[in-house]
Amino acid sequence: MCADQFDNLDKHTQWGIDFLERYAKFVKERIEIEQNYAKQLRNLVKKYCPKRSSKDEEPRFTSCLAFFNILNELNDYAGQREVVAEEMGHRVYGELMRYSHDLKTERKMHLQEGRKAQQYLDMCWKQMDNSKKKFERECREAEKAQQSYERLDNDTNATKADVEKAKQQLNLRTHMADENKNEYAAQLQNFNGEQHKHYYIVIPQIYKHLQEMDERRTIKLSECYKGFADSERKVIPIISKCLEGMILAAKSVDECRDSQIVIDSFKSGFEPPGDFPFEDYSQHIYRTVSDGTISTPKQEGMKIDSKTTVGKAKGKLWLFGKKPKGPALEDFSHLPPEQRRKKLQQRIDELNRELQKETDQKDALIKMKDVYEKNPQMGDPGSLQPKLAETMSNMDRLRMEIHKNEKYTESLLYSLHYSPEGSYTDEANQEIRGPPQQHAHHNEFDDEFEDDDPLPAIGHCKAIYPFDGHNEGTLAMKEGEVLYVIEEDKGDGWTRARRQNGEEGYVPTSYIDVTLEKNSKGAVTYI
Repeated sequence: MCADQFDNLDKHTQWGIDFLERYAKFVKERIEIEQNYAKQLRNLVKKYCPKRSSKDEEPRFTSCLAFFNILNELNDYAGQREVVAEEMGHRVYGELMRYSHDLKTERKMHLQEGRKAQQYLDMCWKQMDNSKKKFERECREAEKAQQSYERLDNDTNATKADVEKAKQQLNLRTHMADENKNEYAAQLQNFNGEQHKHYYIVIPQIYKHLQEMDERRTIKLSECYKGFADSERKVIPIISKCLEGMILAAKSVDECRDSQIVIDSFKSGFEPPGDFPFEDYSQHIYRTVSDGTISTPKQEGMKIDSKTTVGKAKGKLWLFGKKPKGPALEDFSHLPPEQRRKKLQQRIDELNRELQKETDQKDALIKMKDVYEKNPQMGDPGSLQPKLAETMSNMDRLRMEIHKNEKYTESLLYSLHYSPEGSYTDEANQEIRGPPQQHAHHNEFDDEFEDDDPLPAIGHCKAIYPFDGHNEGTLAMKEGEVLYVIEEDKGDGWTRARRQNGEEGYVPTSYIDVTLEKNSKGAVTYI
C-alpha cells in the first residue's frame, strides 16, 4: 500500500472501532430485552401462582396441579433467559468494551508513530531544500563576481587594485559556492536515505501493525458472534427440559381422577334412605267377600309394628341427622362423618405447620440470645425475652389446640365403630341399637384426673417463666415456683405437676426446668 494512503487507513481503522462499538451497543440492547423478558415472565408466574394460606386452598385437581407445574417450568424458563443475559453481558458485551478500549489505545500509538515518521521526513526535506536554495544563490553570486572580474580585467581604464579586488571577490564567491554545493549534496544524500527508509521500512512496518490490529478486531468480532450464539445454545437443553415438563404436566391431567376427587370431597358417609314400608290401615276392617271382589288374604307375616317402622322412617328422613342451625361448631360435629374427619385432619396439619414455624422462631431467638450474651456489643439479650416468652406461649397454645383436635378425631373414629341408635357401622351392614351417647363438651384433661389415689412424685421442677393457666386442666404457676412432677412429658409438650397443697394440672414443658429422681418407684408414665 502506498504511503500516501495513510489518511485513508486512519479513516478505515476509526470506522472499524465505530463498528465494533455499534455491535457492542446491539448486544447491550439484546441483554436488556432478555432481562425485561425474564422479569415479565417471573411477574406473570407470580401473578397466577396460588396464594394459599391453608391446606383447604391447596390445589387437588390434576388440571390445577398441571397448571401450577407449567408455571414452575415457566419460572425456570425465565431463569434461563436471565442466564442468557448474564452470559452475553460477561462473555460478549464486557469483552467487546474492554477490547474496544485497548484497540483505541493501540490505534492511537500506531498513528502517532506514522505522523512522527512523516514529520521527520518533512524536516529532512526542508533541510535539503534550504541547502539547495542556498547553493543556487551562491552560484548566482559567483557568476556575478566572475562577470564583474572579467569586465574589469578587459577594461583598460580599470586600475590594478580594482581588478585585484574583483578577483578576490570572485575567489570568495566560488569558494562559498563550492561549500554550499557540498552541503547540498550531503543533505540530498541524507534525505534520499531517510526517504527510502521511510517508504520501505518505517511506513510499511506501521501499516503492518495497523493491518494486524484490524485483523484482530475482525477476529474478535467473529468470536463475539460465536459467543452470542453459544450463550443461547447452552441453555437450549434446559429450556427443552422445561418444555418437556410442560408437556408432561399436560399429559398428567386425568379427568376421571378429578371427578373422583369431587365425589370424595362431597361424600357424606351415610347410606341412602331405605324404602318406606307399606302400612296397612285396612287390616281391622272386615268386609264380606263377594263375587268379583278381590280380597287380600290375611297373613301373620304381613303385620308390621307401626311404631318400629315409623321410628325407622323418621330416623332416615334427613341424611345428616337434624339439620344444623346457627354457625359451624368447633369440632365440626354438624358435618357428616367423612367430611368431619377430613376437616379435623386439615386443622391438625395446619396447627402442626404453625407449631413448626413457632419452634423454628424459638430456636432462632435462643441462638440470637446466646450470641448477644457472648458478644454484648451486638445487642441486649434481655430485649429478646418478651418475644421469646410470646413465642413459647404461642407454642403452648398450638399444642393444646392440636391435642384437643386429636381428641375430637379419636372420638369420631370410635363413634364410627360403635355408632349410636339409627346409624350404620363400618364393620357390619346392619343397624345396632344402643343407649344414646352424651354430647356434652368436656376438656381433654378431665379424664386424666378421675383417679382416686394421687400419683406419686417422680421429681420436681422449677418454673423458668410464668404461666397463667387459663385453659381448663392446666396449672398456673409463677416464675421461680417449685412444683412436684407426677408425670413426664409424653411428647406433646406438657408435663403433669402438683403443688404442695395438692392442686394438680398440666404445665408447658418448655416453661420449666425438670429434675427427676433416678430410683423413684413412681417414675412411670400414666395414660
